[in-house]
Amino acid sequence: MKDLSRHPCFNAEAKQKYARVHLPVAPKCNIQCSYCNRRYDCCNESRPGVCSAVLSPLQAVHYLKALCEKMPAISVIGIAGPGDPFANPEETLATLKLAGQAFPGMLFCLSTNGLDLAPYVGEIAGAGVSHVTVTVNSLKPETLAKIYRWVRYNRRVYRGEEAGRVLLGQQLRCIGLLKEKGITVKINTVVCPGVNETEVEEIAAKVASLGADTMNCVPLYPVENTEFEHLEEPSKELMKQLKSRISAHIKPMTHCARCRADAAGLIGHDNTEMMNMIGQFSTLVVNRGEGRTRVAVASNEGLLVNLHLGEARKVYIFEQSRNGYHFVETRNTPPEGGGMERWRALATRTLIDCRAILVGGIGETPMRVLHENGVKVIQMSGLIDAGLDAVYLNQPIKTLCRSDYTRCGESCRGTGAGCG
Repeated sequence: MKDLSRHPCFNAEAKQKYARVHLPVAPKCNIQCSYCNRRYDCCNESRPGVCSAVLSPLQAVHYLKALCEKMPAISVIGIAGPGDPFANPEETLATLKLAGQAFPGMLFCLSTNGLDLAPYVGEIAGAGVSHVTVTVNSLKPETLAKIYRWVRYNRRVYRGEEAGRVLLGQQLRCIGLLKEKGITVKINTVVCPGVNETEVEEIAAKVASLGADTMNCVPLYPVENTEFEHLEEPSKELMKQLKSRISAHIKPMTHCARCRADAAGLIGHDNTEMMNMIGQFSTLVVNRGEGRTRVAVASNEGLLVNLHLGEARKVYIFEQSRNGYHFVETRNTPPEGGGMERWRALATRTLIDCRAILVGGIGETPMRVLHENGVKVIQMSGLIDAGLDAVYLNQPIKTLCRSDYTRCGESCRGTGAGCG
């Protein structure tokens, strides 16, 4: 069991001893806040939405390895933007999976607006995420209409009070879903004077009733070129009063530092030298197959390679061990009908730790997407062990499909003879 007390954002006693790092792998956002202006290369600004550069999942893991060598006090790996983690689900989940394999003893956390979180609660719990922060700024659609210019949900853009209702419904729903998985939940509320400061206690009572563990009142940071740039920052006295009021309902957080999306170090004492490393790693050319130890197989029963990739509803995952090959698990493939997104999800999520996949047949598009994402495709029929020998021992396979194969249709059933 991981020691959850090592999280400095959720435990004030840990903030002087344990450090955290935010990985900026999620640039896109699904809402537009009236107080937010996502910017890059802003070394003198310390606030959410700001970072020096965006990393790919593989770049992020290389950065982590270098960072942890120089900063061994890091206990928490978080993703907090600069957009929203679940407006970038592929990048977020891939980063969690790779970082979890490289740093199994770390705590993992996410900070989100909650709009698109619900479909991924099970996956993040399975990836070892122990703490999630959800930003809830009001329970009233009319107030939320002032705070958010628009909300994009299920490919539709909402505005005004309708946007507020959609966002709030998803946020409150997710709190319950997270608690069902045993995840610690923190609520962030951005206090905007003249907009929502009279509603903060009401928010505290509601989220506490849903099981939230703690609440953080974040003072508005007026940002240039936003709709709220002319609002005044809340006074220290107002913030003190609000924290006192919410304490009747929920445990308040008292040591927030309004962290950047690429923060690294102790809370309130970020190590700027270490953060500057992000720029170096954002230009790092990474071998996408590097460090991957597993192989996926399209198979009916787990003994033979005998399925066309398009027909495979699941894949079998194997890895090499001292005593031969070890079956790890089965994984569901993305559902049909997603077009190019289906194959991207397969490559960047389902097979993120796989160096190769053994298939009875494959189309031109998935072949290209898998190759672009570092997954070697081997077309064959026969025993899985023979294919694994080809991957791990570079042994030839006599039952390979034709190398010029490009087209598969209804008639292809993975016989190993290719398609004409």
